[in-house]
Amino acid sequence: MKIEVEVEATPQEARAFLGLPDLTPLHEAWVERMKQFTMEGPSADDWQKLMKSWTSGVPGMNEGMEAWQKLMLTAMSPTAAKPPEKK
Repeated sequence: MKIEVEVEATPQEARAFLGLPDLTPLHEAWVERMKQFTMEGPSADDWQKLMKSWTSGVPGMNEGMEAWQKLMLTAMSPTAAKPPEKK
């Protein structure tokens, strides 16, 4: 036996009928946050969180990344760009 039921409903009506929550406010907040992130770009904290999530399963990787970060920050400092003074 085969029974077919055809229902015409909008996605909102179907979610309400099935008892699913209305996630519109959450969706709007997420879209707004993504717009802000796109316009402003990632912050230093965002990059740090991203790198930690990528390297969380590798033993010793976080320490290596921190050492690499310190090396890069030292290399980019204004004093690192100056040639050594000759005596």
